[in-house]
Amino acid sequence: MRRKGQQHDGAIRYAIAPYELTGVKLERLQVNKGSLSAILLRVRQRLAAIHPDHQRIAQGAAWVSLFVLVGKLAGAAKEMAVAYRYGVSGVVDAYQLAITVVTWLPGTLVSVIAIVLIPILVRLRQRDAADRALFLEEMQGTVLVLGGLFMLASLLLGPLALAHLAANLPEETRQMAWQLIFGMAPVALLTLMIGVYAARLQAQEKQVNTLLESVPAVAILGLVLLWPLKADIAPLLWGTLLGYVVQAAWLAYLARRADGQPIRPRWSWRSPHWREFYQAAGVMTAGNFVMSFITPLDQYFAAQLGDSAIATLSYANRVIALLLGLGSMAVARATLPVFSRIAAAGDWRRARGMALKWSRIMFVLGGLTMALIWLLAPWVIRILFERGAFTVQDTAIVADVLRWGLVQMPFYFAGIVLVQLLASQGRYYTIAIIATTNLGVKLAGNMVLASWLGISGIVLATAIMQAFSTVSCWLACGNKTQFKSQ
Repeated sequence: MRRKGQQHDGAIRYAIAPYELTGVKLERLQVNKGSLSAILLRVRQRLAAIHPDHQRIAQGAAWVSLFVLVGKLAGAAKEMAVAYRYGVSGVVDAYQLAITVVTWLPGTLVSVIAIVLIPILVRLRQRDAADRALFLEEMQGTVLVLGGLFMLASLLLGPLALAHLAANLPEETRQMAWQLIFGMAPVALLTLMIGVYAARLQAQEKQVNTLLESVPAVAILGLVLLWPLKADIAPLLWGTLLGYVVQAAWLAYLARRADGQPIRPRWSWRSPHWREFYQAAGVMTAGNFVMSFITPLDQYFAAQLGDSAIATLSYANRVIALLLGLGSMAVARATLPVFSRIAAAGDWRRARGMALKWSRIMFVLGGLTMALIWLLAPWVIRILFERGAFTVQDTAIVADVLRWGLVQMPFYFAGIVLVQLLASQGRYYTIAIIATTNLGVKLAGNMVLASWLGISGIVLATAIMQAFSTVSCWLACGNKTQFKSQ
C-alpha cells in the first residue's frame, strides 16, 4: 500500500508539475508586468515633473512641425512640377528674381512683425478688450497703406532692380522677370496682411497659420500641371496671385474668430502702444533690412557665375528651406509666446535656462539631420526634381550645392531659439547689431568662397554666417543676468 501510495503521490506530482511550472511562468510574467508598470510609472512621473512651459513649447513645436511638414511637402511637390516643366531654364531664373523684388521689402517688415508684434499682443491679452481692438484696427489700416506703397515701389523700382541683379542674364529672361513683377505686384500687400493675421494667431499660441503657408504652393502646383502651354510664365503668375489671395482671406477669417471680434481698418494712430511698437520695429526693421540683402546678394553672385546658376541655387535652397522649416520654424513659433509671457512676469533667469536647454537640443537635432541628408543628398534631389527637363547632370550639381548648404543647420537651429529669447526681452538693439554684422560676414564669405567653390561657396558662406550669429547670440544671452527691456 505504501509503495502504491508513493507511486500515486508521484503520479499526482508528475500530473501537476506542468501546472506548477505554469504557475512559475505566470509569477515571472506578473513580475515582468510589475517591472513594466514601474517603468511606465517612472516615465509618467518624469513627464509630469516637466515644467508646463516646456510642455507647451514641445506641444506647440510638434504641431508646427506637422504643419510645416505638410506645407513643405506641398512646396516640394510644386518644385517637382516646376522642375519637370521648366528645368533650370531662364523661366525659373525670371520667377525667382521677380518674387524676390516683389516680396523683398514687405517680407522684411513681416519678419519684424513676427518678432515685435507677438510679445506686444501677448501682453495686450491681459489688458482691456477695447484697448487691444483699437491697436489692432489701427495696425490693419497701417498695413493697407504700407502695402499699397510697396506695390507702387515694386512697379517703379522693378526695372532698376533687374538692371543690377540680372545684368548678365539674357534679355529674354529680364523681360519675363519684368512681366512677372508687374503682374505679381499685389503680392506685396498680401504679404503684409498675411504677416499681421499670422501674428495675431501666434500670440494666442494657435499655429494653424503655418499650415496655410502651403496654399500658394498648392495653387502654383495645380496651375503648372493643368496649364496647356509648355514654356509659358502664366501658371507661375496666376498660381502665385491665387495662392496669396486665398491664404490672406483664410487667415483673416481665423484671426477674427480667435479674437472674438471683427477688426476693421482704422487710419489713425491713437493707441498708446504705438510708441512701444515704433521703437522696437524701427530697430528691428533696420536689422532685418540689412539681412534682407542676403537673398539678392546671393542671386547677384550666382548671376555672375553664368546662366542657370540662380535656378541651381534656388533648387538647393528649396530643400534647405524645407529642412530648416521643419525644425527651426517649429521651435521659434512655439517658444516666442512662452518666452514673452515669462519675460512679462520678470522671470528672466527661468527664460534663459529654458532657452539654453532648447538651444542645445536643437543644435544636436540639426547636426543629426545634417549628417543624414548629406548622405542622402543625391537621392533626395533625384526623387524631388529629376524628371522632364531636369537632367541627371542637374541632379549632381544641385546635390553638391545642397551638401555645402547643410553645414548651416546646427547653428541655425540653435540660434533661432536664442533670438526668440532676446526678442521676448525687448533686446532689439542686440538683435539688430548681430544682424548687421551678419551681412558683413556673409559678403566677405561670398567674395572669397564664390570664386573658389562657385555656387557651393555661396551656401557655405551662409553656414559661416549662421555660426557667427549663433555664437554672438549665445554671448549676448550670457551677458544678461536679469530682465530689462531696452
